[in-house]
Amino acid sequence: MGGVVGIKDAAKLIGVSIITCCAVLVCTMFLNFYLDVVSVKAEITSEASMFFYNAQVSTAKVVCFVSGGCLLITSVIMLIFYIKHYIDTRKKELGILKALGYSNFKIAKNFWIFGISAFIGTAVGFGAAFLLMPQFYELQNEDKMLPEISVRFHPSVLVYFVILPTVFFSLLAIGYAWYKQRTPVLMLLKDSLRTSGKTKKHREDKNIERPFIDGLKRNTVKSKKTLVFFIIFASFCFSAMTQMSFSMKDLSSEMMGAMMLLIGVVLAFTTLFLAVTTVIKNNTKTIAMMRVFGYSQKDCCRAILGVYRPLSYIGFAVGTVYQYVLLRVMVDIVFKDIENIPVYKFDFPMMLISLALFVAVYEIVMYYYSGKIKKISVKEIMLE
Repeated sequence: MGGVVGIKDAAKLIGVSIITCCAVLVCTMFLNFYLDVVSVKAEITSEASMFFYNAQVSTAKVVCFVSGGCLLITSVIMLIFYIKHYIDTRKKELGILKALGYSNFKIAKNFWIFGISAFIGTAVGFGAAFLLMPQFYELQNEDKMLPEISVRFHPSVLVYFVILPTVFFSLLAIGYAWYKQRTPVLMLLKDSLRTSGKTKKHREDKNIERPFIDGLKRNTVKSKKTLVFFIIFASFCFSAMTQMSFSMKDLSSEMMGAMMLLIGVVLAFTTLFLAVTTVIKNNTKTIAMMRVFGYSQKDCCRAILGVYRPLSYIGFAVGTVYQYVLLRVMVDIVFKDIENIPVYKFDFPMMLISLALFVAVYEIVMYYYSGKIKKISVKEIMLE
């Protein structure tokens, strides 16, 4: 029973670890700075310094809420996706355990180990934040408008960003695993899920009316809607963070710009890698059958991967709008009373550069995975 879920299975959730690491890195720096800057409020005497203090406090709140909230939602979706995928690929094993008398909860409680992925990510992010904090504090108060602020350790930050997320993700994994196992034992042993006959027939009738490639494209997208989110999120991160990082050089500091660029690229590649590899794994038999029936590698790539290209550009557009709105809010509302803050305007040349980089990177990744499709062995698939 103890072998239902192991450390190796939890290690596959590297995407959750990376995203939680990025979230905790940013949020820990800003929340810790907020708690430390609040402690020197009584020492502020000038009106200009008070305006600057209020702007720094507001910035910390906005960054923690926006960045932390967005990445938390993404981490939750990714964890749920992994658990669903894990259960779907081991339905027979779980069905045997249920047939032997194990309850849903007794099986589900083994999934607590998936919370380790969150612990690794939050712990690394928390530690990295404290390594960067001295330089971060210095840059935040570069003009010495506030009294000297020293880095202090706040146990509450450790609880908020390491302990509570670990407990939350462990409980979420147990709860979702219990929910997914409510399928009857016979359905698990047959390795199939109950499907409404009417719905299935309706879908089949629709697909008959379409050309094979078009029908396959629709089924590829509709069968794994979570992957659509990951594709859009990957391009969203690349677009928003690359464009915002260059603006941060003028609005904040080069350190903030570099950190945003690094986080954006890491998140983009992590989610894109997860999405594309999962798409190919889930469609290996389909690809093999297409090749048996004479479809070329180009046709396979167009049916399995090409359908996500328009979605990636939608994500890029959303990221562009998001970063523009966020920076306008920061400049026009949060820092409106602070002197020497440059006027922010939409950087169209930077958007074009970011778009060109995105197209190049995305197409290189797709070309690499099209090679993976070419290497899929028809013989091995047929012998499974």
